[in-house]
Amino acid sequence: MTAGRKVYSSSQSWCTPHKYVEALHCFWPEGIELDPCSNPCSIVNARHEFTLPDTDGLLEDWDYASIYVNPPYGTDHERHTTIKHWLQKCADARERFGAEVVALVPVATNTSHWKQYVFGKADAVCFLYDTRLKFLVNGSSDNKGAPMACCLIYWGDDLSRFNSVFKSFGAVVSLTSLKTSGELNISSLFEIM
Repeated sequence: MTAGRKVYSSSQSWCTPHKYVEALHCFWPEGIELDPCSNPCSIVNARHEFTLPDTDGLLEDWDYASIYVNPPYGTDHERHTTIKHWLQKCADARERFGAEVVALVPVATNTSHWKQYVFGKADAVCFLYDTRLKFLVNGSSDNKGAPMACCLIYWGDDLSRFNSVFKSFGAVVSLTSLKTSGELNISSLFEIM
């Protein structure tokens, strides 16, 4: 898992912590339809899960109403993919299918993937208060925590509901003004909901 840092881990199963899974189920009380990068230790329990090596979520269609994405943060050397490909797929699912998508990713606002697929495409970000998010590593939360700040990115129409559910976990910032202006306006990033 990386965000501009080299981090080595033998685990590829960095699962979403319980409290965020519970919040996602509050956000989508009818259930999460797709988890495109699931793994055997995941507790998300989406109706449809794509799990490597059986199914590569990046190669599948994401024509689902509610999608939760906790992508691999590092480079997949076998498939030649990075987090950029997952964020591109999130933005694409919103644009092509009208899907509501929430992604748990590192805060990396200076990267090209944020500039291409978050700013101007996503609708809100919740910058998490957890300074070292404790992912479930191979099913256990007994670890040091992530070496970078993380956030939840939202592509969807219901900013009020997103804010209501996730504001207790971090600062929720609307990005909608970046979608209409055609250019990046930094001051508009700080319009707290």
